[in-house]
Amino acid sequence: MRRRSCGFRTMWTAPLAAVLAGGVLAGCSSGQGPAVLLVGTFHGNAGQYTSIQAAVNAAQPGGYILVAPGDYHETDDAHVTSAGVYSSGDHGGVVVHTSNLHIRGMNRDTVIVDGTKAGAPTPCSPEPQYQNFGPVVDGKAQGRNGIVVFKADDVSIENLTACNFLNGAGDSGNQVWWNGGDGSGKIGMTRYRGSYLTGTSTYFTDETSAAGYGIFSSNAQGPASWNQIYGSNMNDSGMYVGACRQVCDVTIDHAWMENNALGYSGTNSGGAIVIENSQFDDNQDGVDTNSQIAGDAPPPQDGACPNGKTSPITHTHSCWVFLHNNVHDNNNGNTPEAGNAAAGPIGTGMTVAGGRNDTVMDNTFANNGAWGVVFLPYPDTGTPSFDQKCEDYNGYQTTGLGCLFEPEGDALKGNTFVNDGFYADPTNADFAQIVAHTGLPSNCYADNIAPQGSIPANLEQLQPVCGVKTTSTHLDGTLVSQVECDARMAPCPAGSNYPPQTGVKLAPMPQGLPSMADPCAGVPANAWCSSQSSGSSLGVPGKSRGGHHPPGSTASATVAYLRAASVSSVGHHRHKANVVIARSQIAPSCCSTNRSKVHLGAPERRSCDHPLID
Repeated sequence: MRRRSCGFRTMWTAPLAAVLAGGVLAGCSSGQGPAVLLVGTFHGNAGQYTSIQAAVNAAQPGGYILVAPGDYHETDDAHVTSAGVYSSGDHGGVVVHTSNLHIRGMNRDTVIVDGTKAGAPTPCSPEPQYQNFGPVVDGKAQGRNGIVVFKADDVSIENLTACNFLNGAGDSGNQVWWNGGDGSGKIGMTRYRGSYLTGTSTYFTDETSAAGYGIFSSNAQGPASWNQIYGSNMNDSGMYVGACRQVCDVTIDHAWMENNALGYSGTNSGGAIVIENSQFDDNQDGVDTNSQIAGDAPPPQDGACPNGKTSPITHTHSCWVFLHNNVHDNNNGNTPEAGNAAAGPIGTGMTVAGGRNDTVMDNTFANNGAWGVVFLPYPDTGTPSFDQKCEDYNGYQTTGLGCLFEPEGDALKGNTFVNDGFYADPTNADFAQIVAHTGLPSNCYADNIAPQGSIPANLEQLQPVCGVKTTSTHLDGTLVSQVECDARMAPCPAGSNYPPQTGVKLAPMPQGLPSMADPCAGVPANAWCSSQSSGSSLGVPGKSRGGHHPPGSTASATVAYLRAASVSSVGHHRHKANVVIARSQIAPSCCSTNRSKVHLGAPERRSCDHPLID
């Protein structure tokens, strides 16, 4: 067997300056284990690279890249001149094409992949003169992405911040992106992991150049996990999982999404998805999952377990599970907003728009002024991707509305609603449902603590069981007009209380988010990690703080930020409940303790495989 060189395909893949400076072997691990490449200077010990991209270019599959604290103005995209490349998303400050690669910062707050120009006086500068709008191709600034993993399997990104990667004419505006082939309609990568990641922006002048997504995955198949991630100030969503229909297979644990058009967005994503122990606040719409025929093919968004399996969490056919989350104070009309995300109804905790077979259980929805949760159809008048036919995906081609997907087979169970619907406009309530067709598997509602009730009234009595073939519609004209008004799709009636949009305001850069307890954990010995750590890189597990039921099978944290629920951003104080929301700040173990490990035949690979399906 030929012995692998220390992380280099050839000497010429390394930056010439690094070779001339010597020390090319300084970051290599001892023995014959995976190579560890070091970027920057840590505790006075200089690594052999000064840029992350140079280390990525040199890395071999199985290798590690450790990044010291610093403000990294990475510009791998500066050489791209093809509009075709920009339309694919295969461009960014850092681009990874090597599978089985692990990139880890040594400190989440101070390892910054910065989309602004080099020479800016502060990291993530908000000043216009320091913004980098990307190369100009055909007379148009293309925008930029931060870290892009493009069609590479088994890549982890951990313990760093990405900021100010802005939208443009290209497929851009994404801070950290696992991209399996955006717009292809196909799965182009498998297995990925992100933890202790921050995606944000400090810059806004208009929506054409605003940042779009914080933590993003498209056309990617699991098993995958995101743990301890944060996203803010995005004009689409703080985090996004899409275009993976029935094979997404991802667990999202301890996320915090604030001040986005949508906290979470997921188009045509389903199968095994678990979102747990997370907080969504101060967004227009906290959580939004939808089916759509024009974009992120193929539709629909379907949370049914693949291959007829059963979820060990719900004990039903539904493997898309939203549980033990705090969804509060999503009343912010002054976030950035663009495209379909601009139609998120302000003051809504969660919108299931044409989603199927999704389960929402054991969460707290508090102080969302319009609705805690609303289930409604998703109409799409856009041009179908790949000439897809609406009827082939059980949609309804509807005059004036395009391809309409209904919410069907969804479950809302065991949630606590506190002071939702306080705008007190007609039909504002704890939860609501719009269904325009009959003959569908029914949604179901049970065991919710919902003092403001439902629209239609008594949904728990009307639809206690999921999957029953419906014989009537729920098309309340007042509810439809109120949703259209709140989504800025139709004029509002006189006297409406939905918050006005008075101008975009960005949340400040987050401070003190949890960083990895031991960034050397699991990394082969190297110049920065003198011996392989036996500790966990994920932090200290503790007691979960989620919905009103004990979380049981989920590990969570003991230390919390106590955030008094408020609606100060829109001035609706008169109905404010005295609710304190706990925000977990120390990571749990990434795996639950009571779930058997089955991943549809995928090989076991590490302790953080998420067993989502029996």
